[in-house]
Amino acid sequence: MKRKLNLPLLFSFVFFTSKAQVSKNTELFKNIIQKDSLLFNIGFNNCDISQFENHLVKDFEFFHDKGGKQNKAEFLNALKNGLCKSPEQYQSRRELINTSTKIYPLYNNKILYGAIQVGLHNFYETLNGQQEQFASSADFTHVWVLENKDWKLKRSLSFNHKSQKEEPIINLYDPSALRKWLIEKHVPVLGLGIINDGQLEEIKVFGNLNNEKKAPYNTIFNVASLTKPVTAYLALKLASENKLDVDEPVYNYWVDPDLKNDERHKLLTVRHILSHQTGFPNWRNKQLKFQFTPGTNYQYSGEGFEYLRKVLEIKFNTSLNQLAEELIFVPLKMNDTQYIWDENIDDARVAKGFNKNGKAYETYKRKTANGADDLLTTIKDYGTFLSAVLNGNGLSEKIFNEMQTNQIASQRGKHFGLGFEKYDFKDGNFALSHSGADNGVQTIAFIFPKTKQGILIFTNIDDGYKVYEGLLNEYLGGYGSEIIEIETGNK
Repeated sequence: MKRKLNLPLLFSFVFFTSKAQVSKNTELFKNIIQKDSLLFNIGFNNCDISQFENHLVKDFEFFHDKGGKQNKAEFLNALKNGLCKSPEQYQSRRELINTSTKIYPLYNNKILYGAIQVGLHNFYETLNGQQEQFASSADFTHVWVLENKDWKLKRSLSFNHKSQKEEPIINLYDPSALRKWLIEKHVPVLGLGIINDGQLEEIKVFGNLNNEKKAPYNTIFNVASLTKPVTAYLALKLASENKLDVDEPVYNYWVDPDLKNDERHKLLTVRHILSHQTGFPNWRNKQLKFQFTPGTNYQYSGEGFEYLRKVLEIKFNTSLNQLAEELIFVPLKMNDTQYIWDENIDDARVAKGFNKNGKAYETYKRKTANGADDLLTTIKDYGTFLSAVLNGNGLSEKIFNEMQTNQIASQRGKHFGLGFEKYDFKDGNFALSHSGADNGVQTIAFIFPKTKQGILIFTNIDDGYKVYEGLLNEYLGGYGSEIIEIETGNK
């Protein structure tokens, strides 16, 4: 998949020292932003030193990448006798970039005791009453703690100062700005899902299905190869119920006629298929052939998942779509998800695919399920599915662990588990991922089993991957940067 996937990696620690970031409408977020405003909009910008005296803990520490380290007394003295000594001659103003702010709760035995705030801020200076000028931009990290039910600042870090103004890549919380960004990127429709604490927390759909109709929140997308994780999870659920053995040779149920004279077909297992060790090409050229012995190498293959479809349909004497309905779609209330296009699909909600020049493709209406491709779904449905994966719903402990275990090295230092590609990060965390690409389709998903967070991105244009970088950086911070480094070979 094409990916040209920069928030500093200094922020990556928040994902394993705290729970996932809180949304902007929570009480915690509002409380921290209020305290931030007291300290800076009233305190710093107006030289009201009392705000810092009242809202800093006794052992407060300030770390500045150019000004060194200060305790509370030193910090207050620097304000009184430095920045605020002669406000008629010199004034400094700090401006928080609201859309950059992320807040992560800190718990001890499930009791909230603190929060980490990260973001970007700009500083402006006024000399001798002249016109205000931009001074610098910097990243910051604040550690807040609760003291007698009051939020106070314990640690402040201001770093990565630059002489040019720093702005967020994209303002995701300003719909008009985001629409403008999508127009600039020539993306007709964007679907975005955010998972926190193992639950789908945000569903956003932007753009228009045509010149007149806004894309609804339940827009139906063709997600291309994001079909494969669903097929994989179906097989893993069956394995967890002891109805399928991932290491049993599948020739007991199905042998492709093209392979009947190649004895290697007797080696092929579900494990090989789910980890892309089949030896098959991605898609056959008239005839299916092994390109290496199953289990000896990695090669991404849609043919493998189509082979699995036939195995499952023969073994359980039912269609793949019906199996998925019984085991996944109905239990999870994925009412808008199907492998096939039939009368249950609401044509009026389907996002038509476009090429990079804005020309629409003819909509392909699949009548027979494909285990690898063309799943129809919504952000809500697929986000619900990913949440189930994160929580191991319906999986035995053994199968759940194997799904997340490196089965074989894939590309760029990554590995494939069972159904998902695995990204291992510098701090020991990891993400399971899959993407989809087809005519008029670019989709991708990441889930973090350790921290129970995730993101899914759907677009309906050939080069929709061009929005990935901004969105991954915005929502995943340091991990987004690492993903970009891995995909561009800069790690």
